[in-house]
Amino acid sequence: MLSTVNIVQRYGKRVLFDKISITLDGGKRYGLIGANGAGKSTFLKILSGEIEQTDGDVQIQPGLKMGVLSQNQYAFEDYTLTDAVLYGNKKLFDAQKEKEHLYMTGDFEDDAVNDRLGELEMICADEDPTYESDVKIEKLLEALGFPATQHGELMSSITGGDKFKILLAQVLFLKPDILLLDEPTNNLDIETIAWLERELKRHNGTMVVISHDRHFLNNVVTHILDLDFANIREFTGTYDDWYIAANLIAKQIATDHAKGMKEKEELEKFITRFSANASKAKQATSRQKKLDKLDVSEIQLSSRREPSIMFKPHRDIGNELVEILNLSKSYGGVEVFSDISFKVEKGDKIALIGGNGVGKSTLLNILMEQTKQDGGTFNWGQTITTSYFPQNTTDLVVGNEKLYEWLQGHDPKWHIDELRKCLGRMLFSGEEQGKNVDSCSGGEKHRIMLSKMMMDSANFLVLDEPNNHLDLEAIVALGEALHSYQGGVICVSHDRELIDAFANRIIKLNSDGTLIDFEGDYEAFIVEHGS
Repeated sequence: MLSTVNIVQRYGKRVLFDKISITLDGGKRYGLIGANGAGKSTFLKILSGEIEQTDGDVQIQPGLKMGVLSQNQYAFEDYTLTDAVLYGNKKLFDAQKEKEHLYMTGDFEDDAVNDRLGELEMICADEDPTYESDVKIEKLLEALGFPATQHGELMSSITGGDKFKILLAQVLFLKPDILLLDEPTNNLDIETIAWLERELKRHNGTMVVISHDRHFLNNVVTHILDLDFANIREFTGTYDDWYIAANLIAKQIATDHAKGMKEKEELEKFITRFSANASKAKQATSRQKKLDKLDVSEIQLSSRREPSIMFKPHRDIGNELVEILNLSKSYGGVEVFSDISFKVEKGDKIALIGGNGVGKSTLLNILMEQTKQDGGTFNWGQTITTSYFPQNTTDLVVGNEKLYEWLQGHDPKWHIDELRKCLGRMLFSGEEQGKNVDSCSGGEKHRIMLSKMMMDSANFLVLDEPNNHLDLEAIVALGEALHSYQGGVICVSHDRELIDAFANRIIKLNSDGTLIDFEGDYEAFIVEHGS
């Protein structure tokens, strides 16, 4: 359905792609992965025709519809929500709007007007043969959390996150033969991501998706496209299948083959750790069987490196961590939550979940004294020291200092050698550590903040969406670090694999201001309470 022939992309002397030739088949859902800066979004833009490659061709089977998830959230400010979704099928949108205009202003005694109305009616019938476009749009909007009373409102009246949902509805409404999605789970809560997964698994054509959400990739894709060494290699299976296989090869190369039993033990430990959740034991067994049959020639040793994240508390945590009593908060007279109460016990690693706008970040800001509550109290234990990863990290990691200078500004006692080692573990080379903080990307700023948290050596971590901007390898490393951490954790995240990796307690804030406090992992929470 879609193929590339010798695609080359150069930027000055840098060769981003070097003669990429692949064929993407109908009925297959591809996850496009690669390190930050490898060119994933650029490759998708070449496939869609948004940008032109330096050399080579993109070939699309004639007559096929292509749908591309727009990234411009503010392109439809003067459209109603319904019209913004309808715009996903531009041909139908134009025909409907012209038809409405002619019915309102046209001279029906003019043959040209009547002929044009006939032509427009045929276009509408071709694009919407069941005449149910309005019903389909209504169902899409309601599934994304927009009640019928809101469908006629303008796009300018909703938040940036909700605008992105409309763009998602827009591309799904088209029901394209070829679907290209760049980070479709951004700004979506867990429930909406689960809905999107169900929708995409029903897609019958070709799909290519970029995502840093490992759970999403595992649930949706049937094949992995690994963008590395300026080329793409295809692998059959989910992201986890690819990840385990890629690590297997790395271990085979690094380990003396004469020590076969030791290598086998290391591999088994790796699989167990990677599928650490007890509810995934069956899945881990299935992957072991796949590995037994794996043709490792399918996988190339990756050039990507995982950061080495390690949080070590400077002192043991006591029995009293933090107690929250009857917290309430409102903004502009609108209540966010009220009478929130819970106590964090020793050994608790809490995932704080809930829909967008229910007050998760507000609660963390209150606990970290960044925001004042309207009512209630909270008390930290005497032994507790905290380290905070705020949601607006990219706005806070700023300045003209070098990376190690920015870190040292938080504590002059931190030794420069330790700072450099810490940055090195977060994949900043010696040369990169000397660049200005302001020149860093969002992902780099998140790794700098994680470096600071490692240097803090706190015994309680408070994190608000730390996985945003991180690549898949860094998210996996973060999950393992939180799993191994010997302190308390409260973490807001919509990344279910990250939650699975560390959380032994789930607290869900509901839209009515109440909460569900569940002792157990996320998989068990889903069984009892649903997504």
